Amino acid sequence: MREKLFRFSEAAVDKIKSRANSTPPPSDGSKQFSTFQSLSVHIWRHVSQARNLKPEDYTVFTVFADCRKRVDPPMPDSYFGNLIQAIFTATAAGLLLENPPSFGALVIQKAIESHDAKAIDERNKAWEAAPKIFQFKDAGVNCVAVGSSPRFKVYEVDFGWGKPVGVRSGSNNRFDGMVYLYQGKSGGRSIDVEITMEAQAMEKLEKDKEFLME
Repeated sequence: MREKLFRFSEAAVDKIKSRANSTPPPSDGSKQFSTFQSLSVHIWRHVSQARNLKPEDYTVFTVFADCRKRVDPPMPDSYFGNLIQAIFTATAAGLLLENPPSFGALVIQKAIESHDAKAIDERNKAWEAAPKIFQFKDAGVNCVAVGSSPRFKVYEVDFGWGKPVGVRSGSNNRFDGMVYLYQGKSGGRSIDVEITMEAQAMEKLEKDKEFLME
């Protein structure tokens, strides 16, 4: 298993978002894809390519989502603690890769938008009926699981000895397909992407110029 940090400049992030939104959305009221959704599908597609998945292989996208404002009633801004649930969605690798990025972005968007207060309550009831500690394998088959957010101003934190030189996740939650998104070290709308993958797939991803936006 290997982990690596990939840096996406502001220009690269804008290009990725533009590509995801280049296909007209379906006539069902879908919104423009966000930076998160656009970058997520970019990662999902290229990680799936690096893994050499067959067209019929299923791949799961998981996002560990903040549910503070999704519950009913929503939690106040002063709420202290974690209120996180994993949101899952899946598709066949062939569909993900043969269609434009907008296909996967829409899959992600629909999964996130549908995880409302009712879905959270149903998940809680299911857990109460059969309590289970979350394990890495629960993230899904051939998964890409995204945590953290570039909205967190990690490079602006100063505990008294200066601002960070670099930000990493450490040894926490390392498994094949785990992704952390951070505010880019270069500032602006740049984003740093930390990925953990099997060594052979990581080697292919490192050479993927389209993924690297070179």
